[in-house]
Amino acid sequence: MNILVTGARGFVGRNLVSQLRNIQSGKARCYGDVAVDAVLEYDVDSRTGELDEFCRVCDFVFNLAGVNRPTDPGEFMAGNFGFASTLLDTLKKHGNTCPVMLASSIQATLEGRYAGSPYGESKKAGEGLFFRYAAETGARVLVYRFPNLFGKWCRPNYNSVVATFCHNIANDLPIQVNDRSTELELLYIDDLVDEMIAALRGEEHHCEFEGVETVLKPEGRYCAVPTTHKVTLGEIVDWLGSFKEQPRTLVMPDIAPGSFAKKLYSTYLSYLPAGKVAFPLKMNADERGSFTELLRTENHGQVSVNISKPGITKGQHWHNTKWEFFIVVSGHGLIQERKIGTDEVIEFEVSGEKIEAVHMLPGYTHNIINLSATENLVTVMWANEAFDPGKPDTYFEPVK
Repeated sequence: MNILVTGARGFVGRNLVSQLRNIQSGKARCYGDVAVDAVLEYDVDSRTGELDEFCRVCDFVFNLAGVNRPTDPGEFMAGNFGFASTLLDTLKKHGNTCPVMLASSIQATLEGRYAGSPYGESKKAGEGLFFRYAAETGARVLVYRFPNLFGKWCRPNYNSVVATFCHNIANDLPIQVNDRSTELELLYIDDLVDEMIAALRGEEHHCEFEGVETVLKPEGRYCAVPTTHKVTLGEIVDWLGSFKEQPRTLVMPDIAPGSFAKKLYSTYLSYLPAGKVAFPLKMNADERGSFTELLRTENHGQVSVNISKPGITKGQHWHNTKWEFFIVVSGHGLIQERKIGTDEVIEFEVSGEKIEAVHMLPGYTHNIINLSATENLVTVMWANEAFDPGKPDTYFEPVK
């Protein structure tokens, strides 16, 4: 399949083209039987004549080209309606009735705060052009009205508040929030790209609109991405604040799979300057080696790394409720555990050559011994609760 993407170097275009190329090269196999033979990229600086050739050979068109912030509002109609007309006329010239997708906007509803919007009116005119094209040619036309978009590679200080907030907070720049309670409907770029690829298989989602509300309907005239998120500006700012603090607190927020927070965190990280990509951790070092906390979670404990020098024994304590995994990733050692009040000792010889997890059982005093005379013993440790100095639940007692 030859796929034409107009506006290929814009925010949506870059993400879509990248994933299409992943499919083409066999790197993305999660999309089943989608076959991509060529990705035909067209943008404002493309060579004269490329659009004509691409429209001759393409099997599917994603029309993402458009104008968002012209200096003259009159340019909305030329950029959003004018190019769409040129694209469809070129397809008709070659008798190519392949499916065509149009990236429109929720502003095309011209409802509420979008009433009278020159941008919305230009998008609405483009929609009408595509629907007439479908009636005239019989081509399959997919018109999507996108809400606010966010994700990696989105341009800050342009037309996405999420991109602006992520960029500014990541770079220690101020943000302005006039009303924390303002609610936005947001669409994540990966969800959008997944829907676009589903459309290649003829599995797009259809809808109608009740005002600005999307109502999914199999027979709907319009198309929609089924997953969006309604969040307030205050919620966005609060999440971003917690993400910014993570290198200092080591606390990873409790983020649900598929949640807005998970998608926002990935977006935020994509705006980090080079100086913040790496950050130091506090190593508690002495003559025996070191102990470094790596990560804390709100509800699922903490992860640390312990380095024991040759011949050193560490641990020799027990817990009532706390329990841990010890995972040796380098070196050669011995873990010993003894049930409190008994002489019952269980032992585990461990090595980075055979990585395994060993439970440190509640009510068992335990240690870890570096058996090597020359190599450090490196152990990744997970505890079911973050260390609380006010209630450490840790009691010294030698195993033997």
